[in-house]
Amino acid sequence: MLLIYFKLPWSHELKPNLVETQTLRLLRVNSFCISQLGTGCTVTYFVEEYLLQPSPVVYTDGMVADVRERARKLDLSTIKQKVSRDYIISNPDACRKPDLFLLALVFSSPANITQRNAVRRTWANQTQIQESPIKVLFFTASTESSTIQQDLIKESELHGDLIQNRVVDVSSLYGAKENTLLALRWIITFCPRAHLVLLTEDSVFINLPAIGSYLRGLHRNSEDLYLGRVIQKESPDRNPNSPRYLSRILHPGKYIPEYCEGTAYILSQDVVRKVYVASSTVLAPIPVDIFVGFCAQKAGVTPTHSARFSGERHIHYNACCYRHLFSSAGMGSQELERVWQDLEQKGGKCSLLKTYSGLVACKVRTYLDKMLLQNSKEQT
Repeated sequence: MLLIYFKLPWSHELKPNLVETQTLRLLRVNSFCISQLGTGCTVTYFVEEYLLQPSPVVYTDGMVADVRERARKLDLSTIKQKVSRDYIISNPDACRKPDLFLLALVFSSPANITQRNAVRRTWANQTQIQESPIKVLFFTASTESSTIQQDLIKESELHGDLIQNRVVDVSSLYGAKENTLLALRWIITFCPRAHLVLLTEDSVFINLPAIGSYLRGLHRNSEDLYLGRVIQKESPDRNPNSPRYLSRILHPGKYIPEYCEGTAYILSQDVVRKVYVASSTVLAPIPVDIFVGFCAQKAGVTPTHSARFSGERHIHYNACCYRHLFSSAGMGSQELERVWQDLEQKGGKCSLLKTYSGLVACKVRTYLDKMLLQNSKEQT
């Protein structure tokens, strides 16, 4: 058994308001990697899963401590009827299981019934991962079409997995923010016992077994988990004519806070509450994934990176690659079902060699696809 000792550096994201304690970790690398990859471990996987984990923290900033305390005390279960008014279809009994390991909330446009059905027939067609109960629900906005609204009501009655809020325009920065906050509000009110929450979109392929295995193997407390593909050192948009303009008055910093790309990310239940409570202090008109990052920073939560989330990228299909990845974005209904059918037919686990070659193959093909797309755009 290989034993590795190392000391984590001081964190820089939250200084000087948060003081992180240096921790000495003893890692049994071989045994963990055998459980994750089958027979061994790559250096990049080791670095990603351990060196990038946040350290325990001691909170000395009064504002952060206040947000965390208010989040701890937050209880919306006593005003369920009032909260239900924010939703056209509230579906208050969707989380019947008292001890849900993972709730996956899939954002979907009202008219996207074909895409939702594809998700239902593929990766969402699961009720357990490693004998732990999970639930997949769809979260959609309001529509001005009476025909689509009637279809949504029928769909909800048929599947019982739909929640609809009253936001009309989710394409605007304000509408997208309200859409997300109403999703968090619904979770806190009607699904407070879900340990973990996955927020994603209906155009994203999600590998629930791989995510479940990863979450079960985390060497950390399940609280303060904000997990996804982390964007670091992104400069704020200072162009006044840009819809993403962020003035120095609202955010004077050189970089915006680290955040997880919004196509797929995971929050522990306590972070859902912390982000919701902190949201009232974040007034900047910013994209919703950056908004969540701002709220997380206000609550003293540091995002954890995993390169197994694709972010906004569509990953070229390879069976062994997709068995390892957590997500792949930009998938239409036909591709989603074709990929799922192929994975089901091939079944089983991939060997370490096939996993390596599959990851290399899909990465190279994804890069080539991107280059071809850029060249075609330049020619037109």
